[in-house]
Amino acid sequence: MARQRRLVAGIGVALLVLLAGCAGVSGTLADDTRSPETTETNDLERSIEVAAQGEASAEPDRATVLLAVESTADDAGTVRTDLAESDDALRSALYDWGLSEDDVRTEHYDIHQTRDTRPDADRSEYVGVHVYAVTVDDVDAVGEVIDVAVDAGADGVQQVRFGLSDERADELREEALGDAMDNAHAEADTLAANADLEVTGVYTVSTTNVRTSPYATAAFAAETGDAGGAPRTGIEVGDVDVTVSVRVVFGAQQA
Repeated sequence: MARQRRLVAGIGVALLVLLAGCAGVSGTLADDTRSPETTETNDLERSIEVAAQGEASAEPDRATVLLAVESTADDAGTVRTDLAESDDALRSALYDWGLSEDDVRTEHYDIHQTRDTRPDADRSEYVGVHVYAVTVDDVDAVGEVIDVAVDAGADGVQQVRFGLSDERADELREEALGDAMDNAHAEADTLAANADLEVTGVYTVSTTNVRTSPYATAAFAAETGDAGGAPRTGIEVGDVDVTVSVRVVFGAQQA
């Protein structure tokens, strides 16, 4: 019996030695996992993300004039007839001046019944309005176009918007994007310098917003010139602005 106890004790000691050896191997493997190469790679995985804006401005090369023709009568049929006759006269005058059919389109057309607020409140009338959007490629000729329209029967000019042709808009957008990227690089360099880093390149770039701000005049009433030769219409022209926003992720490393 004593011999059996000694045998069991010997087996127990052998097992303890074996388990101790296995624990040492596990620790070594764990240490190998956190090797210097892995630590160095993690240290290099740095980035700088910035959001920047860019702008570009240019003189407009296209204008849109909103012209209104109005009519009021006791019945809708009369209003419709008045608007139709005015439409023929206005379009003919604008076409004779040099605009094409594609340059003159209907922006808004409406005929509705209203109730007079005067003492005889039971009396109602019909009011109609036809708003035209007239595109003019020669911005210097906008005032002349307005004079032609007013002489042909237009009752008012609701607005004049100065914008860009498609080709010029694309050029201005490219300029604004270039300005935005220059600003992004400058901001990334500043951030890197203050964080003891240096920029190594660009990871990703995205455009988040592109906005064009046309120049627009306020509405004003139209008045037909008299036979003595009234002063012709003059329109002030302002620049068109294009603004873009970009988001850029730069790679960085320890300086």
